Amino acid sequence: MISLMRHRLIFISLILYFFLSAYPLNALENDYGKQSLVGADFSNADLKGATFYLTNLQNANLSGSDLEGASLFGAKLQNTNLTNANLRNATLDSAVLDGADLTNAILEDAFAFNTRFKNLTIIGSDFTNVLISRDELSYLCSIADGTNPVSERETFESLGCSN
Repeated sequence: MISLMRHRLIFISLILYFFLSAYPLNALENDYGKQSLVGADFSNADLKGATFYLTNLQNANLSGSDLEGASLFGAKLQNTNLTNANLRNATLDSAVLDGADLTNAILEDAFAFNTRFKNLTIIGSDFTNVLISRDELSYLCSIADGTNPVSERETFESLGCSN
C-alpha cells in the first residue's frame, strides 16, 4: 500500500515538474494586455517578451527598460518615456506614439508598420531594420538627429533616410 502511494506521489511530481518547466512561471507576470497602466513606472525593468496588447501606457515611464521581443500591439504610448529602452524585435504595430520620448532607444528589427508616430523625440534612436510605412518614415526622417551611444549608429542613417 505504501509502495503504491509512493509511486503515485512520484508520478504526480513528475507531471507537475514537466508542466511547470514547459510553462515559465514569469509568463503570466509579464502579461499586461488590455490594461490601463496610465502613469505606471516600469523604469529599468526586465520586460523581455512582455505583452502590452492594447494597453494604455499614457504618461508611463519605461525608461531604461528591456522590452526586447515585447508585444506593444495597439498600445497607447502618448507622452510615454522610452529613453534608453531596448525595443529590439518588439512589435509596435498599430501602436500610437504621440509625444513619446525615444531618446537613445534601440528599436532594431522591430515591427512598426502601422504605428503612428507624432510629436516624438528620437535623438540618438536606432531604427535599424525597422519596418515603417512611407508616410511615417518621411516624418521620422524630418526629425532624426543624433547618434545612439550603444550601437553608435546615427538616427538618420538607421532610418535609411536620404539627403
